[in-house]
Amino acid sequence: MADLVSILIPAYNAERWLAGTLLSALAQTWPRVEVIVVDDGSEDGTLAIAKSFERSSVKVVTQPNAGAPAARNRALELAQGTFIQWLDADDLLEPTKISAQMRVAEERADRSLLFSGAFGTFYYRPEKAVFAPTSLWRDLTPIDYFLTRFNHNVYFQTDTWLVSRELCNAAGLWTDFDSPDDDGEYFCRVVARSTGVRFVADARTYYRIGNYGSVAKARSRRAQEALFLSKRKSIQHLLSLEDSPRARAACVRLLQDWLPELQQGRDDLVAEARQLAHELGGELQPPALKWKYQPIQWLFGPDAALRASSTLPRLRTLAARRWDRMMYEFRSHHHVARGVWGAL
Repeated sequence: MADLVSILIPAYNAERWLAGTLLSALAQTWPRVEVIVVDDGSEDGTLAIAKSFERSSVKVVTQPNAGAPAARNRALELAQGTFIQWLDADDLLEPTKISAQMRVAEERADRSLLFSGAFGTFYYRPEKAVFAPTSLWRDLTPIDYFLTRFNHNVYFQTDTWLVSRELCNAAGLWTDFDSPDDDGEYFCRVVARSTGVRFVADARTYYRIGNYGSVAKARSRRAQEALFLSKRKSIQHLLSLEDSPRARAACVRLLQDWLPELQQGRDDLVAEARQLAHELGGELQPPALKWKYQPIQWLFGPDAALRASSTLPRLRTLAARRWDRMMYEFRSHHHVARGVWGAL
């Protein structure tokens, strides 16, 4: 009998996208899947939509709002599968995603092996998703994963992973409840307890970006503190595997890349990051600004230039998102009028 795969979905105020996410989960070609949705105290129609899908293979529970990590832990507690597929409530799985990874899992028969895959980013229209390979899109040893991720500032999105129950048990629960990088720390912990990462190119997922109503929390002082703690813990996961000059240099690189996130009014966190980098044998430099922000720095000072370097790309993203939304809604209305528009 084929292994049961549990698809675990935390959902908070996700009424607009949840039906499409659930349809993508139920469309999986792998013969044995269960879907568990944990409604994290939503204030919209999320729970009602989830309940409309409830059946023997779809379980829906609700809890007071406690954040995505708590919802994921609750879903994992209920899961019966021998493999775990994490899935955010606004993302999508290719129908063959799990099958592609499970075929490799059956061939390798190593329950400590972790499986990754290709992911594309999109705003509203999944058919416009951009799949941009990074240096992580390959088979990796645990050390290779950490060095590549830290040195190149790249990542795998949560939905890409397929994790055995044994690895989930070894890694433990999600712990970074207020951190914007809760998944980054969690999967560093999973990788550290794995025998390696097997990249399956055909296992494709679709990561919706720019959705500010998702489970993720906005930056706040508490979130900044939790973010720094996540980075500190991720560093510890690498050093537990290899405490070497190259590993320490990669850790300093990680802190350097994330320094702008800490510099937004948090001199105390910047000081902690600099001290940690010093303990690792390196030094953090002021974030380098692109040439186009230099006039702002000359006229208004480094803080204004740093804010501009953060704000302007977000404005460009917002403009692209609005355009995609307009095209999505135009297509939606057109198809509804013809009676053929689906939930995706």
